[in-house]
Amino acid sequence: MSGTTSAPEPHLPLPVELPLVDEPGGTDVDLKTQMVRFIATGALSAVVDFGLYVLGLVLGLPYAVAKSIGFVAGTSTAYLINRRWTFKAEPSRARFIAVIVLYAVTFAVQVGLNQVMVHALPDQWWKVPVAFVIAQGTATVINFVVQRAVIFKIH
Repeated sequence: MSGTTSAPEPHLPLPVELPLVDEPGGTDVDLKTQMVRFIATGALSAVVDFGLYVLGLVLGLPYAVAKSIGFVAGTSTAYLINRRWTFKAEPSRARFIAVIVLYAVTFAVQVGLNQVMVHALPDQWWKVPVAFVIAQGTATVINFVVQRAVIFKIH
């Protein structure tokens, strides 16, 4: 062997969000900071969710379809921001699968509760936003508790 070292072979970087490692998550960010960041992220995600929900209703989509589209876009936004900023966790296959399961549950809770509230509330101008807030609020609490206690568990 000669005294020269060969450079590593060049390779294309992997997509940033592709969960390819199974490393534990965690951060030294305290609970209060996590809650503030989670709420800020949730507010932005709720704007995405509600905006697409209302747009879907304006376009004539049924409540459940419009809410489903809003939910998928809003929760995708929330996951990407929460993973990087709120909980500062690396991508992980196990975490990604756990998030999919959590979002499936909160999808059913949020869309189902929104549907119940839309039919239970009187036909007033405030029916859609009130149903949205109740469904969103319930799902947000579930998401924070499960993400903090299980998915982005601090070690």
